[in-house]
Amino acid sequence: MLLLKAVYRVVVNNFLALAAAAVAAVLLRRPDELAARLRAVSSPLHAATAAVLAAGVARLVRARRARGVYLVEYGCFRPRPCYRAPFATCLEHAHLMPYLVDEESVAFAIRLLERSGLGDETCVPDAYHYMPPDRSLRASRDESELVIFSAVDDVFARSALTPADIDVLIVNCSIFTPTPVFADMVVNRYKLRAEVQNVNLSGMGCSAGLVSVGLAKNLLQVSPPGTNVLIVSTEILSSQYYVGTERAMLLPNCLFRMGAAAMILSNSPDHARFRLGRVVRTVTAARDSDYRCVFQEEDEQGNTGIRLSKDLATTAGHALKSNIAAFGPLVLPASEQLLVAISFLKRKLKQLSGHAGKVRLYRPDFRTAFEHFCIHAGGRGVIDEVQHGLGLSDDDVEASRMTLHRFGNTSSSSVLYELAYLEAKGRMKRGDRVWMISFGAGFDCNSVAWECIKPAPDADGPWVDCIHRYPVQLPEIAKDV
Repeated sequence: MLLLKAVYRVVVNNFLALAAAAVAAVLLRRPDELAARLRAVSSPLHAATAAVLAAGVARLVRARRARGVYLVEYGCFRPRPCYRAPFATCLEHAHLMPYLVDEESVAFAIRLLERSGLGDETCVPDAYHYMPPDRSLRASRDESELVIFSAVDDVFARSALTPADIDVLIVNCSIFTPTPVFADMVVNRYKLRAEVQNVNLSGMGCSAGLVSVGLAKNLLQVSPPGTNVLIVSTEILSSQYYVGTERAMLLPNCLFRMGAAAMILSNSPDHARFRLGRVVRTVTAARDSDYRCVFQEEDEQGNTGIRLSKDLATTAGHALKSNIAAFGPLVLPASEQLLVAISFLKRKLKQLSGHAGKVRLYRPDFRTAFEHFCIHAGGRGVIDEVQHGLGLSDDDVEASRMTLHRFGNTSSSSVLYELAYLEAKGRMKRGDRVWMISFGAGFDCNSVAWECIKPAPDADGPWVDCIHRYPVQLPEIAKDV
């Protein structure tokens, strides 16, 4: 069965090449006859005309072809051990704030932490280590400068480019948006050129990092060759600690951890490490339940926080289905698309014939299109939902689970921590394809495809001091969770 499936994929995915080879074989059986026919219809004028037309068509194709976009380098913030928030510390802090949360809420938060998939090395900002947490503007600015500048320093240290080479700057952070904005903060710190274009994105949640990649792609494809874009993705936690008792609003306190990532994209292949493929964004905000799935609001006591719906994982699954409907045909090989089309045709024919029962649509195997998967580490339930929906193995989602365990939910930067995990493990090879998937408020689902040009020469990244301990075995959770 496996042999037949392999033969089927080879034949369907290379149908045109096989057909061309068959035609060439037939023609080459009588080379004298073929040469005679070519001499009968050719002349110097015909040959010159054909050459001019061929050159013109080739130039037109090159002109209309979208300019390639490349990932030159990326870097991630690596927190020091002093920022750790192990389970024991979280438990102690919860009991030391009885006037902020009642005992029932404390017990609920503890159960969440126990089942979250987070390890004892995840980190929170200084503000969270105070009793009560420091939610001031100054604390948020201090955290912003720490994580953002560390990530940008890292990406420049890894790249041959300098701040003077940056033409466009995109910074995304969902909740905290100071004045001046983060983009101006980066311009000031690194003394970027006065004509640098800068954009500050907010309110897009954990999907903002890949939204920024899509924006950068659109800019680079119409920019002069050699244009470079710096993207910075983060989420600032200090001012967002929820101090109420609403269970749906306590979840962000338990899952989110400090982090940031920076990447340099270019429309020049020089020094590039990845080639950007397809980028597809799906927005389901027209559906009221999706729109309110991740919602910032005040509780009955006036405490501001983020309310996460209990149907978050299901909503992410529905958004992913819509996203796959647009993304799949762009990346899947012909063999998988043909099987999907056949199953869809069977369902339609059965419906038209009036037969009872439902034909299950074929679920394409995306492992035929990608070697690696970076699923946003939004939580254990989100990763489980995507794994089940795509039919992935535990090995396929290892990078996502281990990133959640080591760093927690770092929002829009999490997919780059996962990419760093794959490279630190030495699993990334030249030509390997990577699918990044992110979800965010709205509700948004984003898919980005990459192809590796040059793997990292070493594991000197956010995993450098712990990669030897991973993967780890995560504890099982009860079915009633």
